[in-house]
Amino acid sequence: MPRATGDAKLLIQSLNKAYAATPTNLKIIDLYVICALATAMIQVAYMGLVGSFPFNSFLSGVLSCIGSAVLAVCLRIQVNKDNKEFKDLPPERAFADFVLCNLVLHLVIMNFLG
Repeated sequence: MPRATGDAKLLIQSLNKAYAATPTNLKIIDLYVICALATAMIQVAYMGLVGSFPFNSFLSGVLSCIGSAVLAVCLRIQVNKDNKEFKDLPPERAFADFVLCNLVLHLVIMNFLG
């Protein structure tokens, strides 16, 4: 069992070392994704405890959080300098795509609310 603990510590140390080299703008996007997913989990927990009387509102809130997180992951992929697939795409264009897609997502969510 101590070997597994040592392997886990080694894995965590290597992940911390690799993440320390990550640019700040990608870390900010990571925090946004974590916040969006945490908000979705809080909404699901609230629905489990209290109930889901206005079910459209629950679905809208959760889908909005999950959709925003997915769009942020797409932004992170496009902005990452190590990704060779999007090397010709300027970061401003990627951010404009993110904003436009978020606008469309939230318009659909508002329409779903009724």
